[in-house]
Amino acid sequence: MDPSLNSIAPTLPEQLLHWARTRGDAVALRQKEFGVWRPVTWREYADRARRFGLGLRQLGLERGQCLAVLSENRLEWVYAELGAAMVGVVAAGVYPTSPAAEVQYLLDLCEAPVIVVEDQEQLDKVLAIRSSLGKLRAIIVIDDRGLRNYDRTGLHTFADVHALGERCEREQAAWAQEATRAPEPDDVGLIIFTSGSTGRPKAAMMTWRGLTSANVGLNSLVRCGPGDNLVSYLPLCHMAEQMFSVHIPVAAGGTVNFAESLRTVQEDVREMAPEFFFGVPRIWEKLHSSIQTRVREAGGIRQRVYDFAMSRLERQAATLRADWSVSQRLMWGLCYLMVVRSLLNFIGLRRCRIAVSAGAPIAPDILRFFRKIGVPIREAYGMTECSGAITIQPADDSPAGSVGIGYAGVEVAIADDGEILVRGPILFKGYYANEEATAQAIDEQRWLHTGDVGCWIDGPQGRELKVIDRKKDIMITAGGKNITPSEIENALRFSPYVKEAIVIADRRRFVSALLQIDYDSVSKWAEGQGLTYTTFRSLVEHERVRGLIQSEVDAVNAKMPRVQQVRTFYLLPKELDHDDGEVTATMKVRRRSISEKYADVIEEMYA
Repeated sequence: MDPSLNSIAPTLPEQLLHWARTRGDAVALRQKEFGVWRPVTWREYADRARRFGLGLRQLGLERGQCLAVLSENRLEWVYAELGAAMVGVVAAGVYPTSPAAEVQYLLDLCEAPVIVVEDQEQLDKVLAIRSSLGKLRAIIVIDDRGLRNYDRTGLHTFADVHALGERCEREQAAWAQEATRAPEPDDVGLIIFTSGSTGRPKAAMMTWRGLTSANVGLNSLVRCGPGDNLVSYLPLCHMAEQMFSVHIPVAAGGTVNFAESLRTVQEDVREMAPEFFFGVPRIWEKLHSSIQTRVREAGGIRQRVYDFAMSRLERQAATLRADWSVSQRLMWGLCYLMVVRSLLNFIGLRRCRIAVSAGAPIAPDILRFFRKIGVPIREAYGMTECSGAITIQPADDSPAGSVGIGYAGVEVAIADDGEILVRGPILFKGYYANEEATAQAIDEQRWLHTGDVGCWIDGPQGRELKVIDRKKDIMITAGGKNITPSEIENALRFSPYVKEAIVIADRRRFVSALLQIDYDSVSKWAEGQGLTYTTFRSLVEHERVRGLIQSEVDAVNAKMPRVQQVRTFYLLPKELDHDDGEVTATMKVRRRSISEKYADVIEEMYA
């Protein structure tokens, strides 16, 4: 029986073993190497994970201790995570983009005795801080190329640890069976570091009860099933990617495909044509931008055909597809043959049955665009402390701006001050070694205070939740008007030429913004205009580029009430960078850091 249908769902290691027994020869994972997709069956997945987990125990890791993982998404990431889970060790992912100082902070925070690193680059980070890490005893390297002359003290290869586990399984069978007993529901199964957009990251302890409740509940709405293809490309350190690339696929029997690299994601998605696709708003913005760029480059009659099709589909977008008349269905068929089919092939979503956007609010115009061309995006809302998603739009006709409804077992309420509160089995256990922060997050009635402000709106199946903004981010102008910055920022990012927008308005006379151009889109536009430039800064400083962005701002202002219109803006001379402390590892803007860094610029805009 499918384990996701049990009244008390098994934990992730048990679910993996279930598929190894019942669909052992079916493909569970694929990884692209040198242009070729290499499959891994469910039986191989379970065997490799179990043996690696036993190898960890042979290295001295005990149940309840932490295994850190510093790597891009790949097969060994999930072998390490599931293998650790099988022997009661807790995995904790560290973003591979993190500088050495941040890696040190996170390893100290979770007290990991062992870390898995991907390659020489990541190993060098750990070696640079190794003397400061009192708890760290061993480093496991996945790809050991370039390490011939390294001091091997405390270093092990991933293959060596796997071999340790294999030997243990062969020579100590009784001990190995006891070591791989199933975890209890309230055991900690995963540590996820919070983004740290407002302070230092915290280590959230996720229990198997919470993780299992979330993946079963969420999948009751998205309905991923055996054999459905998913592409894993967002960092597995993030709770949402964990849910969509590890927990739901293992629970439902889906097949996860690891992209060759971040640079090849769109090509990899085109090759896989997944039935199930998860993306943060920036991914959807990038796909939208790439479509607009391709249409502009095509020009001529192709652009006119595209404009015709989009205008016709816009007219019937407000009607649910199931309620379309015969003429509307014929128009869709015509537009599909002329334009939509090639667009879906271009972005790789021609077979996509359900798409999910989460991680931050998505611009309503982006949501409507993709639904218009037949990509059934549903917006979800969640946070690390709730094991991922809290709510998701129940159907494709949920209104733009809604984040849907909670699934079975999740309670959502709105406090008197508008803050969204959540209660249920999906809640985390607490922050590791930080009882004070835990008490601030969860009150005596077991309500989690999300820090988000929301309200209820009407949907086709009843009331749905709408997230207005982060409570701390809502701004009040000098004239006493409330400003929701995310609404303005999302509208600005709808432009293919704007990658990031940071609105300034708190206690100010009017709204201004710091804008980062989308370098790829703007550079292609500039080349088409015959403009010369050499660097990001020289492109930004070109007067005609400023004119281009001004026209995009004007288009947004035309749709905004006067109090929310951007009166002036500043083009950032560089891309926002994690290493410079301007964004988190998940690319969330650190408003305070940017406000301090560009304080003189901001004051000049209001002079």
